Amino acid sequence: MNWVLIAMIIALLIPISEVCWEKDDVWEKMLAFASVATKTSVMILVISVLRDDWMIGIVGVIILSVGNAGFMLLAHLLKRMNEQQ
Repeated sequence: MNWVLIAMIIALLIPISEVCWEKDDVWEKMLAFASVATKTSVMILVISVLRDDWMIGIVGVIILSVGNAGFMLLAHLLKRMNEQQ
């Protein structure tokens, strides 16, 4: 299972490197950060199963379900504001 976590960490670095190479497109950066948040919450769920600690799992589920919704709403609002200008 440690190899699964290592693969998840490597997959987590892909959107971070994309943000570093991306220009000034706020929409792409916010999507990359949302991807990082999703992958991090899935990693939290895997760690909670490995440790058999369901309190950590509940935190991962809350981050997965609530955290990205607000973040994506903010991304859509910023996209609409840029379109109007």
